[in-house]
Amino acid sequence: MIVLHYTGMPDCQGALDRLTSPEAKVSAHYCIDEDGTVYHLVDEERRAWHAGKSYWRGTRDVNSASIGIEIVNPGHEFGYRHFPDEQIAALIPLVAQIKDRHGIGRGNVVGHSDIAPCRKDDPGELFPWEALAKRRLALPSPTRNLIDPFWSDAAFHLALERFGYDVSDPLKATIAFQRRFRPDRIDGIVDGECRAKLLALLLPRPMGEP
Repeated sequence: MIVLHYTGMPDCQGALDRLTSPEAKVSAHYCIDEDGTVYHLVDEERRAWHAGKSYWRGTRDVNSASIGIEIVNPGHEFGYRHFPDEQIAALIPLVAQIKDRHGIGRGNVVGHSDIAPCRKDDPGELFPWEALAKRRLALPSPTRNLIDPFWSDAAFHLALERFGYDVSDPLKATIAFQRRFRPDRIDGIVDGECRAKLLALLLPRPMGEP
């Protein structure tokens, strides 16, 4: 899988210092500055320490099964802001290349909050997932022909687990889903829109659409 993060630090140099410090015990394969500069920090064949305690679609040791990309952004702690166009323009071909090299499906291009909903909220609600989705590099947020299945909250959380999330904390899992697929309203409430979007994501896609 590919896991997208924000650095959550005031600037790029601070993030690079931390990502390359043996004492920090944290690393990622790539880091992308706000001006679009891409830093290759760890070979893709090697394990990087970016995911922490996490889970996605049955995988608990996500570090062993993923490429981590840190995207420079102060994050919610230091003044969260939109990601510059130059940064996303550099991210798109990088994700495309990694995805092709490793045969990664769109459903396994995820945010840190997707794989660790109890701990993380990056890359956050301002991340432009649609820029990746329209290039078939990530799953789009369903918007057409939505049908509310009228699941109970418990049934919604079971479906969310089937989709890939850790639902040990149902509220935080719901918030992570909303942050990714309904970022304009992140309230943790399971409503008809959330149910309909999740149902659409679970439905089989046409052949050739991993």
